[in-house]
Amino acid sequence: MSSTATVFILCIISQVVLGGNIYSDDHYMHPNFKRHVQNKQDPPFEDAEFWRKNAQDDLAKELLKQPIEAQAKNVILFLGDGMSIPTVTAARIFKGQKVDGLPFGEEGQLHMDTFPFSGTSKTFCMDTQVADSACSATAYLCGTKGRIGTIGVTSNVMIFQCAKQADPANHVSSVLAWAQAQGKSTGIVTTTGVTHASPAGTYAHAAFRSWESDADVRLGLGDPKVCEDIATQLIKREPGININVILGGGRRHFTPFTQNDTEYPDEKGHRLDGVNLIDEWISMKNSSRGRYVSGRDQLLTVDPAETDYLLGLFAPSHVSYYDQQLANNDPTLEEMTEVAIKILSKNPNGFFLFVEGGRIDHSHHNNAPQKAMWETIEFDKAIKKGDDMTEDDDTLIVTTADHSHVMYFAGYPDRGTPIWKHSSDLALDGLPYSTLGYANGGNRNWLDETTNKRHNISQDNMDDLNYNPPVPVPMIDSESHGGDDVAIFAKGPFAHLLTGVHQQSYIPHVIGYAACIGTGLGSLKMGSIGPPPTTRRGYSPECNLNFHMGYHFTGNFTTKLTSSIFLTS
Repeated sequence: MSSTATVFILCIISQVVLGGNIYSDDHYMHPNFKRHVQNKQDPPFEDAEFWRKNAQDDLAKELLKQPIEAQAKNVILFLGDGMSIPTVTAARIFKGQKVDGLPFGEEGQLHMDTFPFSGTSKTFCMDTQVADSACSATAYLCGTKGRIGTIGVTSNVMIFQCAKQADPANHVSSVLAWAQAQGKSTGIVTTTGVTHASPAGTYAHAAFRSWESDADVRLGLGDPKVCEDIATQLIKREPGININVILGGGRRHFTPFTQNDTEYPDEKGHRLDGVNLIDEWISMKNSSRGRYVSGRDQLLTVDPAETDYLLGLFAPSHVSYYDQQLANNDPTLEEMTEVAIKILSKNPNGFFLFVEGGRIDHSHHNNAPQKAMWETIEFDKAIKKGDDMTEDDDTLIVTTADHSHVMYFAGYPDRGTPIWKHSSDLALDGLPYSTLGYANGGNRNWLDETTNKRHNISQDNMDDLNYNPPVPVPMIDSESHGGDDVAIFAKGPFAHLLTGVHQQSYIPHVIGYAACIGTGLGSLKMGSIGPPPTTRRGYSPECNLNFHMGYHFTGNFTTKLTSSIFLTS
């Protein structure tokens, strides 16, 4: 046989063995194409004309897109805790398959996908590559990066440094405080405890995120008389004392350890100082049309027209996961958002509202991908509710995440494969692997102790909402955060400034500029280098006055800009 014939035969063999690929030095990087050729395409795929028209329709929409250069009367910041980009993608497909009943699911859409402007943010802390929810809250709410585990303080403060927490020079103010300074109503809504790291970033200054009650401060060897706990700051200190709507969980941080919980009698409060902060709030707001609620049934009876202040604490710890909310008399995030907007929108000066889907993060930490998808969908419902209740011309809506997670989206599953299961591809050991999985976690090990081989997930009930795929790297307690960038979706006034890749600490500066609040560009204290406030539809006279008093884009502008930082409390 000639050498030419031999080469030809080897090429034919390689095509068969390698699934249709003519051998090359990178063939091992590609999927098994032969298996995909055998795909039955049931239901049938879209034809080429469909995709051409789809692209042309998108192009037409993009060509009509125009930035809104008007002053933002209202701002809603939606925060999906731990909502990584793979989480957004998987939740979109999951919704298409489980909720919308689409032929495949990948063609689905989340409401946040419809926002006209998008970008990404870099989430690292001042001192760590991978962020937690505390330092990241300081970034996207206060406009400066802090150290891991700390909230609302500069990087001069490390965790547990009680005395440094107490020093006002180390405090940084939040966009919520800036909004209050301009007469806007404010609110925080979350499915975590209201003293948890993310919502606490709107009002607290803490050397450690877990100092939610005075008992927690003592546990961390701090003195609660020197460094106040987060719950006390929310109820007694500015800007917390002025927040109009506070909805979430975490009752135990507000009540004494001698007091049984009103809803769960077997649980007690955590406070050692004997103070009942809920009673104190009720007493303070009694003459200000304030109302306290502790259950979904009570929340839904609130009359927004007769309520100026609302405190809702629906659980001793966090608000229940979405699948348990009805049974536990906990409201959905969508319901809380709706009530909050109805109350806040009464203010003619506008409002700032922070809304957190906090249990996306908890689901990931528990290595429960399907639960994380449902929590993301619930979060997306709240985003749609907020969008439906406001107008694009005067309301800036920003949706983003604080950090990522190590959930992966892997393999080459056929289109339409249930996203929460696995493809028919097998690994080198002859076993399947899940489409969604985690690089690490606190659940069962990758290896099956009985066989000393990788666990065979085809024997698992992957339809179980709480299903935990095995992980290759076992952790002491739970799955870890990830360090990759997270998405930003935005619409409304000056939303176009959130396109591109930015530091996470850039986000509140854009909010401040759009709403004419804070101490940065476009605010009452510094002025503007963008469109003068007089050219913004809906601008305030004060913002206009500030433009003429503030800095302009001159040769020495940069020097003046760097001297203005967000460090006033």
